[in-house]
Amino acid sequence: MPDADSLERRRLAEETRNERQVWYFLAYFLFGIHLVAFVMIYAVRHAK
Repeated sequence: MPDADSLERRRLAEETRNERQVWYFLAYFLFGIHLVAFVMIYAVRHAK
């Protein structure tokens, strides 16, 4: 049976990995929003 210390370390490692995934998702999301915004600005400014 694993002791409490190893369980805590494993939980902390999983929490760190989950937090990193959230930050990656946020970064990609914000990058995508800006990309769409720049494309829309380009389209509106070059519309005839």
